[in-house]
Amino acid sequence: MEDIIVQKYGGSSLETIDKIKNVAKRIVKTKLSGNSLIVVVSAMGKTTDNLISMAGEICTEPAPREMDMLLSTGEQMSMSLLAIAIQCMGYNAISLTGSQCGILVYSDYSNARIGNIDTKRLKGELSKDNIVIVAGFQGENSDGDIVTLGRGGSDTTAVALAAAVNAKKCEIYTDVDGIYTTDPRIVHRAKLLKDISYDEMLELAKLGAKVLHPRAVEIARNFNVPLVVRSSLNNSEGTKVRETVSMEKAIVRGITLDKDIAKISILEVPDRPGIAYNIFSKICEANIGIDMIIQNVHRNAVNDISFSVKSQDLNKALKITKDICKEINAKEVVSDNTVVKLSIVGTGIMGDPSVITLFFETLYNLGINLEMISTSEIKISCIINDYKAEEAVNELHSKFKLDE
Repeated sequence: MEDIIVQKYGGSSLETIDKIKNVAKRIVKTKLSGNSLIVVVSAMGKTTDNLISMAGEICTEPAPREMDMLLSTGEQMSMSLLAIAIQCMGYNAISLTGSQCGILVYSDYSNARIGNIDTKRLKGELSKDNIVIVAGFQGENSDGDIVTLGRGGSDTTAVALAAAVNAKKCEIYTDVDGIYTTDPRIVHRAKLLKDISYDEMLELAKLGAKVLHPRAVEIARNFNVPLVVRSSLNNSEGTKVRETVSMEKAIVRGITLDKDIAKISILEVPDRPGIAYNIFSKICEANIGIDMIIQNVHRNAVNDISFSVKSQDLNKALKITKDICKEINAKEVVSDNTVVKLSIVGTGIMGDPSVITLFFETLYNLGINLEMISTSEIKISCIINDYKAEEAVNELHSKFKLDE
């Protein structure tokens, strides 16, 4: 069998019939260069949002199983139309749903995890010289139901398939040229990165960069899948995501601004063992992701505990937290949805005092107050008010010489 390449096309690349025809031409060109090809597709344009909206007009809380059945049809429409476009060009193509190509998943509806991929059907179709078009974002659970992988799940499908068939590489096609030093809509001087490490890309994805889904990057890193992010609108080489050798000199590679953040604070929490477990276990049981946590120690055996969640989880998290507040006899719960998370990412930056100093000095000079801080070996994140957030991104981009 020829080398296998996996390509993934996002919704913006498949938004119209003309765009689908252009994607078909790109796929055929790759096939003619001597490769076996698996193509993973997202739903066209805003199809998923429209399906969610239609369900909402019928019922305020539709059953998760039926929502997954509904939302999976968006990708199935894309895969069929793309297969038809390739066939009309005179080439062999077949469309397969996630379950038809052997993607077995576990966990809850709407946010399933890939447990295993049976590649027998997939490899069989490739051996017939078919271009295989796969519906992203979905798989089959142990009950035989279609279950979706969560928003951005088509990235995960593509990288998981690439790992399963030991593909030569996985190309993620989108409407931007690759990975930039920051969001070009905020900093017009943002630069396209030629390459970036798996760890750096994973941090950027987790911290709000929208180009790749974090779970896809995790799989690529774990299985050493060569990953390329490219534009479907031109022939730019894009950005390679790969393993890199650690360097002594710390370099800031990217800056992110996540506006999809809210902060919750529980005031005057009794200072006794088990309180944090009581709070956060119940929030996690509700499938709410917790990001940053900070505890301020007071006198008189009470603390303030603050944490951040995604904006869409705020109301759900507040309800749970207010119930907990009464149980543990804390004073009150307050929230703030006018905050954002600002982060810098780069290998080894926490080991370089000059990077740390410049980051905080820049924010100080802008008069920005830091509400929460979180660090790892390769990132510094802080929760700040959104008032000067974009100005801060521009200033940091210049201070760390990312313009050059």
